[in-house]
Amino acid sequence: CRMRLYRDFTTQEQIDAEYNAGAAVPDSAQRIQGWVSRSAAARETMHCRLGVRFGPTREEYLDIFPAGDGAPVHVFIHGGYWRRFSAREHSFVVPALVQAGIAVLVVNYALCPSVTIDEIVRQVRAAVAWAYANAAAFGGDPGRITVSGHSAGGHLVGMALSTDWPGAYDLPADTLKAGIAISGLFDLAPFPYSFLQPALQLDWAQVRRNSPLGLVPAVGAAMVAAVGGAESAEFRRQSRAYADAWPGGRYLEIPDRNHFTVLEELERPDSRLFRTVVDLANA
Repeated sequence: CRMRLYRDFTTQEQIDAEYNAGAAVPDSAQRIQGWVSRSAAARETMHCRLGVRFGPTREEYLDIFPAGDGAPVHVFIHGGYWRRFSAREHSFVVPALVQAGIAVLVVNYALCPSVTIDEIVRQVRAAVAWAYANAAAFGGDPGRITVSGHSAGGHLVGMALSTDWPGAYDLPADTLKAGIAISGLFDLAPFPYSFLQPALQLDWAQVRRNSPLGLVPAVGAAMVAAVGGAESAEFRRQSRAYADAWPGGRYLEIPDRNHFTVLEELERPDSRLFRTVVDLANA
């Protein structure tokens, strides 16, 4: 009888098969290269303020894409399993949202193993607090801030939504009006047994502190957990479990989309995911 590591998984190989999204999608490297080139084009052609510091370290910056006076503010948090990428590969999600009248802030943060997931969560919360304090400076409405994120960024959406804004930041309890977690991770318990552990260096106290599934508030902002229908069973299960646990949470499965193509739905104004983000931003 083999010892269970997580749920019914008894080996790292089984866990990695479910959670190594890059390995599961044959053209993932080309997809990311497309993100890089479309992101560079977005920064070149759009009105933006790049590298605006929200914290003391060099990685704590935002790229700001305004959308006129009184615009709702949407904070986007990139993925990369807490150890890859930056804000700069993700400007491609911005143009259609700004065209729809929504100001977008793309958050950068430090990466594991240079920092812990605890510190990444702190940086993301600090970025939201900065957005609330400074929204008016770029024409945004601090009373209408929403957040989305992809993969590890979906996890960070969950952590942002679980923040005690009055107690920790002296901000309104409803600082965030809604969150859209795209292909997020809400229970970190599989990752100490995974290919990610050398970079993440998770201990069990960190897993408990940083698993949004165990931190769902009694009363929360609007929350949608979106995931691609072509993603692994575990990615879909985690999103469904989080939506079910969240007060009034919604589960949105996008047919035929994998871990990478699901995020590209934010480039398509006719997609359900895009409309969901816009509707929540304008609510």
